[in-house]
Amino acid sequence: MPNPRELIVKLLRNLGGRKEVEQYLKQFSSVEHKRFAVIKVGGGLLADDLESLASSLNFLHQVGLHPVVVHGVGPQLQAAFTAAGIDPTDWSQRTSPRALEQVRRVFRAENLRLVDMLEEMGARGRPVVGGVFAAELDDADRDAEQRARIVRVDTDAIESSLKAGSMPVLASIGETAGGQILDLGPDLAAHALAVRLQPYKIIFLRARGGLRDEYGDLISAVNLAEDYEPLLAEPWLTDSTRHKLALIHDLLGRLPRASSVSITSPDLLAMELFTHKGSGTLVRRGERIILHPSLASVDLPRLADLLAAAFGRPPVADYFTRKPFRRIYLADSYRAAAILTDEGPIPYLDKFAVTGEAQGEGIGGSLWQRMTRDTPQLFWRARVDNPINPWYFQRADGSYSGGTWTVFWTGVTDFPTIQECVERALAAPPTLEAAHTIGGAA
Repeated sequence: MPNPRELIVKLLRNLGGRKEVEQYLKQFSSVEHKRFAVIKVGGGLLADDLESLASSLNFLHQVGLHPVVVHGVGPQLQAAFTAAGIDPTDWSQRTSPRALEQVRRVFRAENLRLVDMLEEMGARGRPVVGGVFAAELDDADRDAEQRARIVRVDTDAIESSLKAGSMPVLASIGETAGGQILDLGPDLAAHALAVRLQPYKIIFLRARGGLRDEYGDLISAVNLAEDYEPLLAEPWLTDSTRHKLALIHDLLGRLPRASSVSITSPDLLAMELFTHKGSGTLVRRGERIILHPSLASVDLPRLADLLAAAFGRPPVADYFTRKPFRRIYLADSYRAAAILTDEGPIPYLDKFAVTGEAQGEGIGGSLWQRMTRDTPQLFWRARVDNPINPWYFQRADGSYSGGTWTVFWTGVTDFPTIQECVERALAAPPTLEAAHTIGGAA
Protein backbone atom coordinates (compact mmCIF):
# COMPACT_ATOMS: atom_id res chain seq x y z
CA MET A 1 0.00 0.00 0.00
CA PRO A 2 1.45 3.43 -0.92
CA ASN A 3 2.83 5.54 1.91
CA PRO A 4 0.25 8.31 2.68
CA ARG A 5 3.02 10.90 3.04
CA GLU A 6 4.39 10.02 -0.41
CA LEU A 7 0.91 10.39 -1.94
CA ILE A 8 0.45 13.78 -0.31
CA VAL A 9 3.87 14.96 -1.52
CA LYS A 10 2.93 13.94 -5.06
CA LEU A 11 -0.26 15.96 -4.76
CA LEU A 12 1.73 18.93 -3.48
CA ARG A 13 3.93 18.81 -6.57
CA ASN A 14 0.85 19.57 -8.63
CA LEU A 15 0.68 22.90 -6.80
CA GLY A 16 4.32 23.86 -7.22
CA GLY A 17 7.62 22.60 -8.54
CA ARG A 18 9.32 19.63 -6.94
CA LYS A 19 12.17 21.76 -5.63
CA GLU A 20 9.73 24.17 -3.98
CA VAL A 21 7.79 21.43 -2.21
CA GLU A 22 10.90 19.62 -1.02
CA GLN A 23 12.47 22.91 0.14
CA TYR A 24 9.50 23.77 2.34
CA LEU A 25 8.99 20.23 3.64
CA LYS A 26 12.64 20.17 4.67
CA GLN A 27 12.32 23.56 6.38
CA PHE A 28 9.14 22.67 8.25
CA SER A 29 10.22 19.13 9.17
CA SER A 30 13.48 20.39 10.68
CA VAL A 31 11.58 22.53 13.19
CA GLU A 32 10.65 21.08 16.58
CA HIS A 33 7.00 19.98 16.49
CA LYS A 34 5.74 22.55 18.96
CA ARG A 35 7.56 25.29 17.04
CA PHE A 36 6.28 24.46 13.54
CA ALA A 37 3.12 26.56 13.47
CA VAL A 38 0.38 28.20 15.49
CA ILE A 39 -2.84 28.33 13.49
CA LYS A 40 -5.55 30.78 14.50
CA VAL A 41 -9.13 29.90 13.50
CA GLY A 42 -12.09 32.22 13.95
CA GLY A 43 -15.46 30.95 15.06
CA GLY A 44 -16.94 31.85 11.68
CA LEU A 45 -14.86 29.16 9.95
CA LEU A 46 -16.00 26.55 12.45
CA ALA A 47 -19.59 27.53 11.74
CA ASP A 48 -19.46 27.86 7.96
CA ASP A 49 -16.43 25.97 6.61
CA LEU A 50 -15.67 23.18 9.06
CA GLU A 51 -15.03 20.45 6.48
CA SER A 52 -12.58 22.53 4.44
CA LEU A 53 -10.80 23.61 7.61
CA ALA A 54 -10.46 20.05 8.91
CA SER A 55 -9.31 18.82 5.50
CA SER A 56 -6.49 21.39 5.41
CA LEU A 57 -5.36 20.52 8.93
CA ASN A 58 -5.52 16.80 8.10
CA PHE A 59 -3.34 17.49 5.05
CA LEU A 60 -0.60 18.84 7.31
CA HIS A 61 -0.99 15.91 9.69
CA GLN A 62 -0.55 13.42 6.83
CA VAL A 63 2.82 14.90 5.81
CA GLY A 64 4.04 14.68 9.39
CA LEU A 65 3.53 18.30 10.40
CA HIS A 66 1.72 19.05 13.64
CA PRO A 67 0.48 22.59 14.13
CA VAL A 68 -1.01 23.93 17.34
CA VAL A 69 -4.54 25.13 16.57
CA VAL A 70 -6.35 27.79 18.61
CA HIS A 71 -9.94 28.76 17.83
CA GLY A 72 -12.64 31.20 18.82
CA VAL A 73 -16.44 30.94 18.92
CA GLY A 74 -17.54 34.51 18.22
CA PRO A 75 -20.72 33.99 16.13
CA GLN A 76 -21.77 30.89 18.06
CA LEU A 77 -21.40 32.61 21.42
CA GLN A 78 -23.25 35.68 20.17
CA ALA A 79 -26.15 33.44 19.11
CA ALA A 80 -26.12 31.63 22.46
CA PHE A 81 -26.18 34.91 24.41
CA THR A 82 -29.05 36.21 22.30
CA ALA A 83 -31.04 33.00 22.83
CA ALA A 84 -30.43 33.22 26.58
CA GLY A 85 -31.39 36.90 26.77
CA ILE A 86 -27.86 38.03 27.72
CA ASP A 87 -26.56 41.41 26.52
CA PRO A 88 -22.88 40.83 25.56
CA THR A 89 -22.16 44.57 25.69
CA ASP A 90 -23.08 44.65 29.40
CA TRP A 91 -19.98 43.43 31.25
CA SER A 92 -21.89 42.43 34.38
CA GLN A 93 -24.24 40.25 32.30
CA ARG A 94 -21.40 38.86 30.17
CA THR A 95 -19.50 37.67 33.27
CA SER A 96 -22.54 36.41 35.17
CA PRO A 97 -22.74 32.69 36.11
CA ARG A 98 -25.49 32.24 33.50
CA ALA A 99 -23.30 33.72 30.76
CA LEU A 100 -20.19 31.79 31.82
CA GLU A 101 -22.13 28.57 31.55
CA GLN A 102 -22.92 29.48 27.94
CA VAL A 103 -19.21 30.19 27.34
CA ARG A 104 -18.24 26.76 28.69
CA ARG A 105 -20.91 24.95 26.70
CA VAL A 106 -20.26 26.68 23.39
CA PHE A 107 -16.46 26.36 23.55
CA ARG A 108 -16.67 22.67 24.48
CA ALA A 109 -19.18 21.91 21.71
CA GLU A 110 -17.29 23.76 18.96
CA ASN A 111 -13.93 22.35 20.02
CA LEU A 112 -15.28 18.79 19.85
CA ARG A 113 -16.88 19.43 16.45
CA LEU A 114 -13.47 20.23 14.98
CA VAL A 115 -11.69 17.37 16.76
CA ASP A 116 -14.38 14.87 15.70
CA MET A 117 -14.12 16.00 12.08
CA LEU A 118 -10.33 15.62 12.19
CA GLU A 119 -10.69 12.11 13.61
CA GLU A 120 -13.18 11.17 10.88
CA MET A 121 -10.61 12.19 8.26
CA GLY A 122 -7.87 10.10 9.85
CA ALA A 123 -5.97 12.79 11.77
CA ARG A 124 -5.41 12.54 15.49
CA GLY A 125 -6.75 15.58 17.30
CA ARG A 126 -6.81 16.28 21.02
CA PRO A 127 -9.30 18.73 22.56
CA VAL A 128 -7.82 21.24 25.00
CA VAL A 129 -10.57 23.37 26.55
CA GLY A 130 -8.73 24.91 29.45
CA GLY A 131 -5.56 24.77 31.47
CA VAL A 132 -3.43 26.70 28.96
CA PHE A 133 -4.14 30.42 29.38
CA ALA A 134 -3.88 31.89 32.86
CA ALA A 135 -5.56 35.29 32.73
CA GLU A 136 -6.71 38.18 34.84
CA LEU A 137 -9.08 41.08 34.46
CA ASP A 138 -7.35 44.38 33.84
CA ASP A 139 -9.61 46.95 35.51
CA ALA A 140 -7.09 49.65 36.33
CA ASP A 141 -9.21 52.21 34.50
CA ARG A 142 -12.61 52.07 36.17
CA ASP A 143 -14.24 54.09 33.39
CA ALA A 144 -13.17 51.59 30.76
CA GLU A 145 -14.66 48.18 30.07
CA GLN A 146 -12.80 45.49 31.97
CA ARG A 147 -10.62 43.43 29.67
CA ALA A 148 -8.86 40.09 29.94
CA ARG A 149 -5.10 39.93 30.03
CA ILE A 150 -3.08 36.73 29.62
CA VAL A 151 -0.43 36.44 32.33
CA ARG A 152 0.89 32.93 31.63
CA VAL A 153 0.74 30.23 28.97
CA ASP A 154 1.12 26.67 30.23
CA THR A 155 2.29 24.26 27.52
CA ASP A 156 2.05 20.91 29.34
CA ALA A 157 -1.14 19.86 27.52
CA ILE A 158 0.30 20.98 24.18
CA GLU A 159 3.57 19.09 24.63
CA SER A 160 1.75 15.95 25.81
CA SER A 161 -0.48 16.05 22.75
CA LEU A 162 2.39 16.52 20.30
CA LYS A 163 4.46 13.81 21.98
CA ALA A 164 1.55 11.40 21.38
CA GLY A 165 1.41 12.38 17.69
CA SER A 166 -1.84 14.29 18.10
CA MET A 167 -2.78 17.78 16.98
CA PRO A 168 -3.70 19.98 19.96
CA VAL A 169 -6.88 21.96 19.36
CA LEU A 170 -7.09 24.78 21.91
CA ALA A 171 -10.10 26.85 22.89
CA SER A 172 -9.28 30.56 23.33
CA ILE A 173 -10.52 30.47 26.88
CA GLY A 174 -8.68 31.78 29.94
CA GLU A 175 -8.97 31.14 33.63
CA THR A 176 -8.27 33.52 36.51
CA ALA A 177 -6.58 32.50 39.75
CA GLY A 178 -10.04 32.52 41.33
CA GLY A 179 -11.41 30.05 38.78
CA GLN A 180 -13.40 32.47 36.62
CA ILE A 181 -13.31 31.65 32.91
CA LEU A 182 -12.81 34.35 30.30
CA ASP A 183 -13.49 34.43 26.58
CA LEU A 184 -10.12 35.72 25.34
CA GLY A 185 -10.77 35.76 21.61
CA PRO A 186 -8.56 33.83 19.17
CA ASP A 187 -6.33 36.79 18.19
CA LEU A 188 -5.23 37.48 21.77
CA ALA A 189 -4.79 33.76 22.51
CA ALA A 190 -2.82 33.10 19.30
CA HIS A 191 -0.56 36.11 20.00
CA ALA A 192 0.28 34.91 23.53
CA LEU A 193 0.69 31.32 22.38
CA ALA A 194 3.08 32.33 19.60
CA VAL A 195 5.19 34.44 21.95
CA ARG A 196 5.45 31.43 24.28
CA LEU A 197 6.18 28.76 21.63
CA GLN A 198 8.31 30.91 19.26
CA PRO A 199 6.97 29.12 16.14
CA TYR A 200 8.36 29.18 12.61
CA LYS A 201 4.92 30.00 11.18
CA ILE A 202 1.83 31.78 12.47
CA ILE A 203 -1.18 31.23 10.24
CA PHE A 204 -4.38 33.24 10.34
CA LEU A 205 -7.11 31.32 8.54
CA ARG A 206 -10.14 33.21 7.33
CA ALA A 207 -12.79 32.64 4.67
CA ARG A 208 -11.78 35.64 2.52
CA GLY A 209 -8.11 34.67 2.47
CA GLY A 210 -5.26 37.19 2.34
CA LEU A 211 -5.29 40.96 2.71
CA ARG A 212 -6.59 43.06 -0.20
CA ASP A 213 -5.68 46.48 -1.53
CA GLU A 214 -8.01 49.31 -2.56
CA TYR A 215 -8.84 47.54 -5.84
CA GLY A 216 -9.61 44.22 -4.20
CA ASP A 217 -6.34 42.68 -5.43
CA LEU A 218 -4.40 40.36 -3.18
CA ILE A 219 -1.46 41.82 -1.27
CA SER A 220 0.85 38.84 -1.66
CA ALA A 221 3.67 39.96 0.64
CA VAL A 222 4.34 42.55 3.32
CA ASN A 223 7.93 43.33 4.29
CA LEU A 224 7.34 45.18 7.56
CA ALA A 225 10.74 46.90 7.48
CA GLU A 226 9.89 48.40 4.11
CA ASP A 227 6.09 48.39 3.81
CA TYR A 228 4.59 48.86 7.30
CA GLU A 229 4.52 52.66 7.56
CA PRO A 230 3.42 53.24 3.91
CA LEU A 231 0.62 50.69 4.35
CA LEU A 232 -0.68 52.25 7.55
CA ALA A 233 -0.77 55.62 5.78
CA GLU A 234 -3.02 54.34 2.98
CA PRO A 235 -6.51 55.91 3.27
CA TRP A 236 -8.20 52.78 1.91
CA LEU A 237 -6.90 50.53 4.69
CA THR A 238 -9.77 49.45 6.94
CA ASP A 239 -9.54 49.85 10.71
CA SER A 240 -9.69 46.08 11.19
CA THR A 241 -6.80 45.50 8.76
CA ARG A 242 -4.81 48.33 10.33
CA HIS A 243 -5.36 46.74 13.76
CA LYS A 244 -4.38 43.30 12.45
CA LEU A 245 -1.16 44.65 10.92
CA ALA A 246 -0.28 46.39 14.19
CA LEU A 247 -0.76 43.12 16.09
CA ILE A 248 1.38 41.23 13.59
CA HIS A 249 4.07 43.92 13.73
CA ASP A 250 4.20 43.59 17.51
CA LEU A 251 4.16 39.79 17.35
CA LEU A 252 6.96 39.38 14.81
CA GLY A 253 9.07 41.79 16.84
CA ARG A 254 8.97 39.20 19.65
CA LEU A 255 9.81 36.18 17.48
CA PRO A 256 12.96 34.93 15.69
CA ARG A 257 13.71 36.75 12.44
CA ALA A 258 12.93 33.60 10.44
CA SER A 259 9.33 33.52 11.74
CA SER A 260 6.54 34.73 9.49
CA VAL A 261 2.77 35.22 9.41
CA SER A 262 0.56 33.86 6.64
CA ILE A 263 -3.02 35.02 6.12
CA THR A 264 -4.97 32.70 3.85
CA SER A 265 -8.12 30.58 3.51
CA PRO A 266 -8.35 26.91 4.55
CA ASP A 267 -8.69 25.57 1.01
CA LEU A 268 -5.52 27.39 -0.11
CA LEU A 269 -3.40 26.61 2.93
CA ALA A 270 -1.23 23.99 1.17
CA MET A 271 -0.44 26.36 -1.70
CA GLU A 272 0.45 29.12 0.75
CA LEU A 273 2.84 26.91 2.70
CA PHE A 274 4.50 24.86 -0.03
CA THR A 275 4.91 27.16 -3.06
CA HIS A 276 6.92 30.32 -3.70
CA LYS A 277 3.85 31.88 -5.30
CA GLY A 278 1.72 31.30 -2.22
CA SER A 279 -1.99 31.96 -2.04
CA GLY A 280 -2.48 34.61 0.60
CA THR A 281 -0.53 37.36 2.33
CA LEU A 282 2.92 36.54 3.71
CA VAL A 283 4.09 38.98 6.39
CA ARG A 284 7.71 39.08 7.56
CA ARG A 285 9.83 41.43 9.63
CA GLY A 286 11.83 41.67 6.44
CA GLU A 287 14.66 44.01 5.66
CA ARG A 288 15.26 47.36 4.05
CA ILE A 289 15.56 47.79 0.30
CA ILE A 290 18.32 50.32 -0.37
CA LEU A 291 18.47 52.42 -3.54
CA HIS A 292 21.98 52.94 -4.93
CA PRO A 293 22.06 55.63 -7.65
CA SER A 294 25.40 54.28 -8.89
CA LEU A 295 27.89 51.49 -8.24
CA ALA A 296 29.95 53.80 -6.02
CA SER A 297 28.04 52.82 -2.85
CA VAL A 298 27.69 49.12 -3.75
CA ASP A 299 29.84 46.32 -2.32
CA LEU A 300 30.68 44.84 -5.73
CA PRO A 301 32.14 41.52 -4.52
CA ARG A 302 28.96 40.88 -2.49
CA LEU A 303 26.75 41.84 -5.44
CA ALA A 304 28.76 39.53 -7.71
CA ASP A 305 28.30 36.70 -5.20
CA LEU A 306 24.54 37.40 -5.12
CA LEU A 307 24.28 37.24 -8.92
CA ALA A 308 26.33 34.05 -9.03
CA ALA A 309 24.11 32.43 -6.38
CA ALA A 310 20.89 33.49 -8.12
CA PHE A 311 21.87 32.64 -11.71
CA GLY A 312 24.14 29.68 -11.12
CA ARG A 313 27.13 31.41 -12.71
CA PRO A 314 29.10 34.62 -12.10
CA PRO A 315 28.46 37.74 -14.19
CA VAL A 316 30.71 38.23 -17.22
CA ALA A 317 34.14 39.62 -16.33
CA ASP A 318 33.53 43.21 -17.46
CA TYR A 319 29.85 43.40 -16.44
CA PHE A 320 30.37 46.20 -13.89
CA THR A 321 32.44 48.36 -16.23
CA ARG A 322 30.54 48.22 -19.49
CA LYS A 323 26.89 48.44 -18.43
CA PRO A 324 25.05 51.82 -18.55
CA PHE A 325 23.74 51.50 -14.98
CA ARG A 326 20.78 53.67 -14.02
CA ARG A 327 20.17 52.51 -10.44
CA ILE A 328 20.55 49.41 -8.28
CA TYR A 329 18.16 48.21 -5.57
CA LEU A 330 19.66 45.91 -2.93
CA ALA A 331 18.24 44.20 0.13
CA ASP A 332 20.23 44.91 3.30
CA SER A 333 21.42 41.31 3.37
CA TYR A 334 22.54 41.28 -0.29
CA ARG A 335 20.18 38.36 -0.93
CA ALA A 336 18.08 40.21 -3.52
CA ALA A 337 18.82 42.82 -6.16
CA ALA A 338 17.21 44.66 -9.07
CA ILE A 339 19.56 46.29 -11.56
CA LEU A 340 18.21 48.92 -13.97
CA THR A 341 20.15 50.08 -17.01
CA ASP A 342 19.63 52.55 -19.83
CA GLU A 343 18.99 50.36 -22.88
CA GLY A 344 16.10 52.15 -24.58
CA PRO A 345 13.36 54.76 -24.28
CA ILE A 346 12.58 53.75 -20.69
CA PRO A 347 14.66 51.97 -18.00
CA TYR A 348 15.53 48.35 -18.70
CA LEU A 349 15.38 45.77 -15.90
CA ASP A 350 18.67 44.05 -16.61
CA LYS A 351 18.68 41.69 -13.63
CA PHE A 352 16.18 40.72 -10.98
CA ALA A 353 17.82 38.27 -8.61
CA VAL A 354 16.76 36.55 -5.40
CA THR A 355 18.96 33.86 -3.88
CA GLY A 356 17.49 30.41 -3.30
CA GLU A 357 17.87 30.90 0.45
CA ALA A 358 15.65 34.01 0.33
CA GLN A 359 12.99 32.64 -2.03
CA GLY A 360 9.66 32.30 -0.31
CA GLU A 361 10.45 35.05 2.23
CA GLY A 362 8.62 37.80 0.36
CA ILE A 363 11.80 39.79 -0.32
CA GLY A 364 11.26 39.57 -4.07
CA GLY A 365 7.76 41.02 -3.74
CA SER A 366 9.00 43.90 -1.57
CA LEU A 367 11.88 44.55 -3.95
CA TRP A 368 9.46 44.69 -6.89
CA GLN A 369 7.06 47.04 -5.10
CA ARG A 370 9.85 49.45 -4.15
CA MET A 371 11.38 49.38 -7.64
CA THR A 372 8.11 49.97 -9.50
CA ARG A 373 7.02 52.65 -7.01
CA ASP A 374 10.18 54.60 -7.85
CA THR A 375 10.29 53.59 -11.53
CA PRO A 376 6.76 52.96 -12.83
CA GLN A 377 7.89 52.53 -16.46
CA LEU A 378 10.07 49.51 -17.17
CA PHE A 379 10.72 46.86 -19.78
CA TRP A 380 12.59 43.57 -19.60
CA ARG A 381 12.87 40.21 -21.31
CA ALA A 382 13.05 36.56 -20.27
CA ARG A 383 13.31 33.28 -22.15
CA VAL A 384 9.90 31.89 -23.06
CA ASP A 385 10.46 28.79 -20.93
CA ASN A 386 11.67 30.68 -17.88
CA PRO A 387 9.84 29.29 -14.81
CA ILE A 388 9.57 32.79 -13.33
CA ASN A 389 7.42 34.04 -16.25
CA PRO A 390 4.05 33.41 -14.53
CA TRP A 391 5.25 35.74 -11.75
CA TYR A 392 6.20 38.35 -14.37
CA PHE A 393 2.89 38.01 -16.25
CA GLN A 394 1.07 38.89 -13.02
CA ARG A 395 3.07 42.08 -12.63
CA ALA A 396 3.45 43.27 -16.23
CA ASP A 397 0.97 45.52 -18.02
CA GLY A 398 1.75 43.83 -21.31
CA SER A 399 4.00 41.28 -23.02
CA TYR A 400 5.11 40.08 -26.44
CA SER A 401 6.66 36.72 -27.28
CA GLY A 402 8.98 36.46 -30.26
CA GLY A 403 11.23 33.48 -30.89
CA THR A 404 13.01 32.44 -27.71
CA TRP A 405 12.12 35.58 -25.76
CA THR A 406 9.15 37.13 -24.04
CA VAL A 407 9.33 40.91 -23.62
CA PHE A 408 7.44 42.47 -20.70
CA TRP A 409 6.65 46.07 -19.85
CA THR A 410 4.85 48.02 -17.18
CA GLY A 411 3.62 51.62 -17.04
CA VAL A 412 3.79 52.07 -20.83
CA THR A 413 0.61 52.69 -22.84
CA ASP A 414 1.62 54.35 -26.11
CA PHE A 415 2.25 51.95 -29.00
CA PRO A 416 5.42 53.60 -30.44
CA THR A 417 7.24 53.28 -27.10
CA ILE A 418 6.07 49.69 -26.66
CA GLN A 419 7.19 48.85 -30.18
CA GLU A 420 10.64 50.35 -29.62
CA CYS A 421 11.03 48.47 -26.31
CA VAL A 422 10.11 45.18 -27.96
CA GLU A 423 12.45 45.74 -30.90
CA ARG A 424 15.36 46.72 -28.67
CA ALA A 425 14.81 43.77 -26.31
CA LEU A 426 14.55 41.20 -29.13
CA ALA A 427 17.60 42.62 -30.93
CA ALA A 428 19.66 42.96 -27.75
CA PRO A 429 23.09 41.34 -27.68
CA PRO A 430 23.76 38.26 -25.55
CA THR A 431 25.05 40.47 -22.74
CA LEU A 432 21.44 40.87 -21.60
CA GLU A 433 20.79 37.15 -21.70
CA ALA A 434 21.77 36.44 -18.11
CA ALA A 435 18.89 38.48 -16.76
CA HIS A 436 15.84 36.79 -15.24
CA THR A 437 17.05 33.21 -15.15
CA ILE A 438 16.42 32.58 -11.49
CA GLY A 439 14.09 29.80 -10.46
CA GLY A 440 11.82 31.95 -8.32
CA ALA A 441 11.50 35.58 -7.36
CA ALA A 442 9.08 35.78 -4.47
